[in-house]
Amino acid sequence: MATATQSHQPNLYETDYLQWIETTLEKLRQQDYAAIDWDNLIEEIADMGRSERQAFESNLIVLLLHLLKWQYQPSMRSGSWKSSIVEHRRRIRRAIQDSPSLKPYLEKVFSECYADAVEQASAETGLPIASFPSESPHTPAQVLDANFFPEA
Repeated sequence: MATATQSHQPNLYETDYLQWIETTLEKLRQQDYAAIDWDNLIEEIADMGRSERQAFESNLIVLLLHLLKWQYQPSMRSGSWKSSIVEHRRRIRRAIQDSPSLKPYLEKVFSECYADAVEQASAETGLPIASFPSESPHTPAQVLDANFFPEA
């Protein structure tokens, strides 16, 4: 057992991440559970979940941002805004298809993501935050609807 006075010896996780993954996979396939670096494996799995949720939120914020800009700056509408709306809707739909548990998560984070999108829309458009509704005037279902583009 290591004592507080012993120096920390780096393990494979710290020295070669890819090799650690390959080694861990092989140990799992061989069902060599005693040799698995459980602490780091558990942390990696937890990180994967956080990363998925962060990517989901990021895509939702970008989608909401471009819908706000589409609605509040109609004279500036462009193909790139429309393309971004289509792309981020696709990413969100695919994420929900791959991980259905993200559908209730969408409802949970929608208001917070909308607030973030308003803040960014204000910064990008130069319009005061008060120009935008404090709560989304659109439902998550509308926001994800491929045919929905809000009017000015």
